[in-house]
Amino acid sequence: MDELDQKLLALLRADARQPVSSLAAALKVSRATVRARIERLVKSGIIQGFTVTLSSGAQPNAIRAVTMIEVEGQGADKVLKRLHGLPEVSRINTTNGRWDIVAEIEVATLEEFDQVLRRIREINGISSTETSIMLSKRK
Repeated sequence: MDELDQKLLALLRADARQPVSSLAAALKVSRATVRARIERLVKSGIIQGFTVTLSSGAQPNAIRAVTMIEVEGQGADKVLKRLHGLPEVSRINTTNGRWDIVAEIEVATLEEFDQVLRRIREINGISSTETSIMLSKRK
């Protein structure tokens, strides 16, 4: 992935329904270039799907969790790119201290939760994780 791919992914994360022409204008490239890059990113598995982001109150029974991630050596950038590709990961923060990354997860079922955790743990460069399910919102 190059810088153009990363910019394209950022635009799609903000609004995956943007027309190809709008993406092309924002990136200052042709529509054909945008289409080809999206197709390549999908085919390579970097883009695993397109989704809708709901407000936190839209799914009162959703399972929400935070996963703290420790990264081996200098692999943080690669881990972050892979996490960005998971639609169930709603927020990613880098941190200092024991954990390098904190990822927020939101899914509808425990089965989905288990699958997401498995995919996260399989990412090369992750040495350990700790996950806590959020039970209720207080503020």
